Amino acid sequence: MRRLLAAVWAAIWKVAKWPMAAAVVVLLLLLMPVAYVEIACRGEPGTQTYRSAIADPAFQRREANTYLTYPEWHIVYAYDGLAEALKTGDEHAFDYIRSVSAFWRSTCALMRVADAHGGADGNTRAMIHTIGVSFTTEMGVKGAYEETIGRAAAWLRGRDKTPQDTFVSEMAVDYAAFLRQTPWYKYPFGRKARELWAAPVDGVVRGWERRLGLGLEFTAKAAYAKVLAGAAANAPAQLVIRSIVAGLDEKTLSSIPGVHVIGARPGGVEIETPRYDLFTSILVDIARRGGTISEIAGNDDIMVSVTIPEGSDSRLQQGTVIMRLKRDGFRSERLLVDMKVSGLAAFLNAHPLGDPGLEHVFDY
Repeated sequence: MRRLLAAVWAAIWKVAKWPMAAAVVVLLLLLMPVAYVEIACRGEPGTQTYRSAIADPAFQRREANTYLTYPEWHIVYAYDGLAEALKTGDEHAFDYIRSVSAFWRSTCALMRVADAHGGADGNTRAMIHTIGVSFTTEMGVKGAYEETIGRAAAWLRGRDKTPQDTFVSEMAVDYAAFLRQTPWYKYPFGRKARELWAAPVDGVVRGWERRLGLGLEFTAKAAYAKVLAGAAANAPAQLVIRSIVAGLDEKTLSSIPGVHVIGARPGGVEIETPRYDLFTSILVDIARRGGTISEIAGNDDIMVSVTIPEGSDSRLQQGTVIMRLKRDGFRSERLLVDMKVSGLAAFLNAHPLGDPGLEHVFDY
């Protein structure tokens, strides 16, 4: 019996050792950028001396987080870029490698900046590395598939897109817009997989390839999303943020959709608003009405992004450019700008929402 077990184990090991070795190599490759960021991406440590007018500590957020929010938004912008690429081409036209590289390069640079503003806490670092490894894996697998099987099926199809191509292109636009305000795991991937299969197939190989390949992707994401949604329910994200606004009375502020007035404070009025993309729109509305923002979430420094035509002058009248990045899927560039909250209203009035123009205010 002992010899039989040894023989069985030897046979299993002979078959499994190479896949296991490959899995270890892949894992090490995925963890290499994490190790680099942790070791090499350190800045000069700084301490925060600003005294907040927002008294409730539940609404005071770490200033470093305005810079460390960007990695999550980079993923949102990657899907923006993929949706843009699909308007005129196929998935293999998207530069998956460059998108992943830009994620880690920007994370490294912003970690250094964040150190001067109190630095990242352990949970934030873990979150960034987790989504970074996940994003790298997803883009790697998707890129490998689209550059081989996907490209071959598109070549066999010819120039005319199938109903499945049209559906996926429209879904990409919808998904990119969805991510701007809602966590990805709340997207109805299961329903989208069924709708993909419901689109008619006229016998073209591409139609069946999209059904099988992307249908499997959507189904896998739906299953993973259920797991994350359960975990997120135990630690829900704070969906509102507080700011101090001067130059507008409480009645005017209350008339702005999404604004809830908390009360008068030294230097202005404390308000509560939604976070994420709606927050940017609300701040633009406040600035347009003549208001100024003196504090956000207990902080006096903030990062914003603007888009500019590719190769154009990046000099700005307000703020300091931290990074200049090529936008995935677009013929334009993104500037990440560090500035004082007190100068934000003037900046928002000088750079209206649009493309090119103001893209986002990163809300800690």
